[in-house]
Amino acid sequence: MFFNLPNFVVILTDDQDVALAGLTPMKKTYSIFKKHGAEFTNMFVSTPLCCPSRASILTGKYAHNHGVQNNSISGNCNSINWQNNYENKAFITYFKRKGYSTFYAGKYLNQYGGKGTGGVKHIPVGWDKWIGLIGNSCYYNYSLSVDGKLVKHGSNPEKDYLTNVVVDYALDFLSDQNETAPFFMFLSPPAPHAPFLPHPQYKNRFSNKSAPRTPNFGIGGGKKKHWLLRQTPKTLSESEIRNIDDVFRNRWRTLLSVDDGVHEIYVKLKRMGLLENTYIVFTSDNGFHLGQFSLPWDKRQLYEFDIRVPLLIRGPGVRKNIEIKHPVLNIDLAPTFLELGNIPVPKDFDGESFAPYLKNSKERLSNRTSFIIEHQGESTNEQIPGCPQYKPGEVHTCEIDCICEDSWNNTYICIRKLSDEENFISCIFNDNENFGEAYNITKDPFQMKNIFPSFEFAFHHVKRPLL
Repeated sequence: MFFNLPNFVVILTDDQDVALAGLTPMKKTYSIFKKHGAEFTNMFVSTPLCCPSRASILTGKYAHNHGVQNNSISGNCNSINWQNNYENKAFITYFKRKGYSTFYAGKYLNQYGGKGTGGVKHIPVGWDKWIGLIGNSCYYNYSLSVDGKLVKHGSNPEKDYLTNVVVDYALDFLSDQNETAPFFMFLSPPAPHAPFLPHPQYKNRFSNKSAPRTPNFGIGGGKKKHWLLRQTPKTLSESEIRNIDDVFRNRWRTLLSVDDGVHEIYVKLKRMGLLENTYIVFTSDNGFHLGQFSLPWDKRQLYEFDIRVPLLIRGPGVRKNIEIKHPVLNIDLAPTFLELGNIPVPKDFDGESFAPYLKNSKERLSNRTSFIIEHQGESTNEQIPGCPQYKPGEVHTCEIDCICEDSWNNTYICIRKLSDEENFISCIFNDNENFGEAYNITKDPFQMKNIFPSFEFAFHHVKRPLL
């Protein structure tokens, strides 16, 4: 029954960009994959926000098809509707039916474990060993659902630092595996998500580093950007820039613990004789920005820094030391896992398997050259303290100096087109202005010049059903 079935180890980080050097501190990880695997240089998320993106990874569907709009329960994040109609059809359920031993540890969906969503007793269908973080990413003073039982952790770096706890659970699970039955491991450490707390052993690293000063760093969005970016300051203050640099350094520092963990798992697989039959996948749920267009730090935007993420893969039959330029998406992960596991891919998946690219040297094996990027903006009904210029119901996630990262009208759908001939993005907003943004990424990689509406991809066939 299990003859030649491969194992899987998937590592999903939280908010790790690739456009702003997010992989740079992970030397061990990059070495493990670069020398013996493939790097996808055009990996995108179909929505640049944690919960919707993670739901897309689990289901192989665009957000408008799985219904998770944002990180709130009202936005369907870990809601009962999600559990009853989509979670129970996640890709892992097919592996479980195939006879795989399955394991999950770390952050799941932002609202996991809360009241009204099954609490800590809820274990998503398909997972044998379950270590689910209650709520959103953190590093200390958190609670876990360990096979449905509440386990609380404190602030001792040696036993509570969440990244290390996730890795320790994974190593324990691996110790019980052997060559007679396949396994699927999914690890989701909190790094480099806020609150950006590195392990003490790394707290002084990268002290001389600063956030990348890209051409769009520290300049306001201006009149040619959508409403939210028109609210950002024309320039960032010195204190704001210092805060951004601190965040950048601490993000890198948190990733050093992930780097250690990936290496530990790699060494364990090798010692157990399981490495050659195991696919190891490293990616993230969305990108990030750090001062671009004077936005301090967050995601949720349509720009390349928020929608591009790393994707590294190694395993049986994967070509070694290669870069693959073909565009792939988070919705492609589920069908790819299934194909690599010799499991039929459901016809209702939006994503498509990129497994052929791992083993075939041909540059184009798919006809897809365009895809959708979408986001449902959020706002709070409360007055933002110290920010009288914003009314309740307008904005969300205001980090410093009333610079907000999301708003109700930051709701958009984009067509991202990427081929040998074309490289652009064209977006429309569901707001009171019918605002649009479009960029020729080849000529304008930092998206400084909005060429909408002089350039407008044909939206008429997708606009109304999705917005």
